[in-house]
Amino acid sequence: MTETGILGVKSWRQGKGISLESIAASTKLSVRQLDAIEAGDFKRLPGGIYTTNYIRQYAKAIGFDEMDLLAYYNDACNPAPDQNLASQPPRTRLSNLLFQH
Repeated sequence: MTETGILGVKSWRQGKGISLESIAASTKLSVRQLDAIEAGDFKRLPGGIYTTNYIRQYAKAIGFDEMDLLAYYNDACNPAPDQNLASQPPRTRLSNLLFQH
């Protein structure tokens, strides 16, 4: 993951004119947690079902495909072993554009 995280979702949100503060108010998630999602720094989140729920809420709040964001989260937290990389399906063009790591 780059220092800037998953720039695509942050740009997506900003392009829609949605502030982290407004998402925090509507979802009851903290700005710190929302910032962690945008940065792809999932270790800053509580883990388990809480993290997947936070990611879903964030995606819904910005009008983003929650399954695509959850797939990125799963890939980031459960990387495939090197010997299985060839058998993994390539990311979609959309994922490649939105998730830069």
